Amino acid sequence: MLLRLTLALAIVLMPNLLYLKFGAAIPGLNPANLLLLLLVGALLLSDRRQAPIAPGVMTPPLLLWVGALTIGFVISITTSPMSFVEDLTYLKNLVFFPLLYFVYRRCGLDLRWTRRLIYLSMAVAVVAGLDAAIDAASFDINQYSDAQRSAGPFGGVNASNRAGVFYAMFLPLPLAVVLFGRGRPWLRLAALLGCAILAIAIMATFSRQAYLIAMVIFALLLLRRSVLLAAMLALVMIPSIALLPDAVNERISATQQYDAVGAVQLDSSTASRFEIWSGAWKMWQDHPAGVGINRFPHYLGDYSHTYESRDAHNAFVLMLAECGVLGVIAMLWLLWRLLKLGLTLREVALPDDHETRALYLGFLGAILAMALGNVYGTPFFDGLVMGNFWALCGLVEHYAALKLEAVQGAPPAEDELPERQAIGACFPLSARAMPGRYASDGPPVEPRLPGRRAPP
Repeated sequence: MLLRLTLALAIVLMPNLLYLKFGAAIPGLNPANLLLLLLVGALLLSDRRQAPIAPGVMTPPLLLWVGALTIGFVISITTSPMSFVEDLTYLKNLVFFPLLYFVYRRCGLDLRWTRRLIYLSMAVAVVAGLDAAIDAASFDINQYSDAQRSAGPFGGVNASNRAGVFYAMFLPLPLAVVLFGRGRPWLRLAALLGCAILAIAIMATFSRQAYLIAMVIFALLLLRRSVLLAAMLALVMIPSIALLPDAVNERISATQQYDAVGAVQLDSSTASRFEIWSGAWKMWQDHPAGVGINRFPHYLGDYSHTYESRDAHNAFVLMLAECGVLGVIAMLWLLWRLLKLGLTLREVALPDDHETRALYLGFLGAILAMALGNVYGTPFFDGLVMGNFWALCGLVEHYAALKLEAVQGAPPAEDELPERQAIGACFPLSARAMPGRYASDGPPVEPRLPGRRAPP
């Protein structure tokens, strides 16, 4: 019970670490250290005998990614030394949260509690979205303002884009439950309510990349469900865009602006990204091995005088500039193995296992949302945003391993038995009289209803 509580508490705390303010009352115990203690406790309490024996799907690319970051750390402290403690802390924060994958993959829980923790991660995301939606209640919906952008538990206005990616990243999971779940209508109703809250939260962040990600994920899952249904909803939803708050429409339309002669030009936020990416490309050409982690803002002024000390606004560009080609390879390999991890759910899903099928499609949607979110920003390096995603990856792999064990451990269905084994089970006297012809090679087969699988 203590292990379950520890793992659940870590999932609840992950996006809400900024709300914990007990560091001054208890010296040395800040929110990050508390989370570390929880994870160490979970490792000590976990039953290793119940953990998967095979190496993790994400283990090799994560080790390469940590290696690339470590090399980047060495480059930064040797070529442009600044604050060793600050750089070491930066490296520690980058490496710490992906370790959640290993903790939850080897948690040793049974299938029921693994499933519950997966649903808990969805619920925590919805509650975080409710936080953003409540903040948005005080906004002026008739006019957009940079000061009126909600970030929920992730911080101030500057964190709104990353908050939008978090909400868009977890939106596919309840959406897949609504579209592909069967039975348990209360669960689908709760998932539908969660989708509505996350959609409002995404609008409250006024993050255009989150808008785009959410629409792409919704369209893909809807097309996977039914092309006809997708077409009908598109006919209904396209005209209803005009019913969105004026502030949302203003934010979307601000991507394109017009100069004095009527020519179309990008807004300053979008245009700045292209100039920063151009500077990052020149930076990599001058430093093929990378400038070192936590050095991009300090070097950017040498290549882009307009935008100094700015974020790269693209995780792949940032890895290229700071860790070279090795960093980009590690990022791409991570995405590839994440897709492979998602496909393992499809392999263990039986035809009537709608829950696993919904989790498979929802998790693939979350992976796609995460990848798209890092094309226009760098939330991949934010532990508050990515912490529960890494925990979800570990839970998904543990869930798939338990499902595979259940499928392989179950006796074959009656129509899969060899003919002589089926006859021997139905006519035991004949099997005893002619064991070489009708007797089965294994233990006697108990009769069961057609179409049902005996429990493992």
